[in-house]
Amino acid sequence: MADQNTPDQGGIAGHGSFFQPTDLSPQEAQAATEWVRKEVDKRRYQNEERVDDIREHMWELEKDGEIIVHRIKDEHEPIDVETLYGWNKRIPTKQLWHHKSCGQCGNIPGYPASLLWLMNNLGMQPGKDYLDETDQTSCTAWNYHGSGIGNVESLAAVFLRNFHQAYVSGKQHGYDDGHFFPLVHCGTSFGNYKEIRKYLIESAELREKVTKILDKLGRTVDGKLVIPEEVVHYSEWVHVMRNRIASELQTIDMSNIRVTMHVACHYYKMIHEDAVYDPNVLGGNRTAIGTAMAQALGAQVIDYSTWYDCCGFGFRHIISEREFTRSFTIDRKIKVAQEEAQADVMLGNDTGCITTMDKNQWIGKAHNQPYQVPIMAEVQLAALACGADPFKIVQLQWHASPVEELVEKMGISWADAKANFEAYLKEVEKGNIEYLYNPELAYGGTN
Repeated sequence: MADQNTPDQGGIAGHGSFFQPTDLSPQEAQAATEWVRKEVDKRRYQNEERVDDIREHMWELEKDGEIIVHRIKDEHEPIDVETLYGWNKRIPTKQLWHHKSCGQCGNIPGYPASLLWLMNNLGMQPGKDYLDETDQTSCTAWNYHGSGIGNVESLAAVFLRNFHQAYVSGKQHGYDDGHFFPLVHCGTSFGNYKEIRKYLIESAELREKVTKILDKLGRTVDGKLVIPEEVVHYSEWVHVMRNRIASELQTIDMSNIRVTMHVACHYYKMIHEDAVYDPNVLGGNRTAIGTAMAQALGAQVIDYSTWYDCCGFGFRHIISEREFTRSFTIDRKIKVAQEEAQADVMLGNDTGCITTMDKNQWIGKAHNQPYQVPIMAEVQLAALACGADPFKIVQLQWHASPVEELVEKMGISWADAKANFEAYLKEVEKGNIEYLYNPELAYGGTN
């Protein structure tokens, strides 16, 4: 009988014949996967050759009439932050177009709901200060990374299609082009879009190819591609709004909560020069995202030795070699957070990371490693600390990790919250539904 891994029988784990065993030695395998443990902090990059600021080339392309830059204007009320090399990045705080996440909406619905809840409670008006509409597509980056059947042209076309929609979305609500600026929810989309923006600006050939595609779709403006001034992640909005969230909305004392932070590789390892750093957070040497929000809430931020590790999610191997993912996330993240940091919760800022660390803790029982730590996004913890309902808004019932313990330690009765939610579901059955957001706005209606 032929070996199942031979080219005639296809590749390993059901992939095509291209995917064959590498037969690496343990030492070679360690070297090949070293990127997983890559440490990215400011000290390591101070003496290295810096990459160009791609935005400088972007402005030149606009000046030459090749593209339109979707600008962040004063009306977006931007707040300046500092990136890895000390460059300035402007984060718009209102008039935002929510670029939703497939995995968040499907697996962690309390993630985007917590973000919208915070915006509403800060006085932002849906349909004016932010827009959450259905006219958008998946970024398709998981397809590219996970299966290898995507390509740069298709990724670029999707990027430009979605950001064109963000640019023109205000018109149906009575606003000018550019009123709403895109806010990307998913870390995978964020890293992918930054990489694709860089390719587009650097490659005239790529711009020419995708312009033909976008023209056919009616997704150019006067025959030009629309590229955003900044690619902005939701966690950057949370970061710049953290003090307002804490001072205006917080209702729960968090000083007894021990927090560890895992920041997504797609946030600060891909296009590392664009990640946000703050001299007042972690000595300015690690990205400030997430950690700064926990500090603003008054929680105890606990460092741990494997802070720089990937969560284990990966892309291709989560489909074909998921036991590696499960083992890695237990050994390198959950175990360390529990034993070393004695964390009450581990926070993340990305769909895949939170899904991996939250949904796979059960595997530890099969290997006599029953390590368990509550996992959620920093925006979910912030919403909880500000009085959001654990079930209706933060939707912790979707989580597999032991979030009940954290909720109780915060002084919230899990049993009471569950009973209230069950009563609410009875009202939903009667048609009495509470909305964070007018559903008509999602389909292009007016407010």
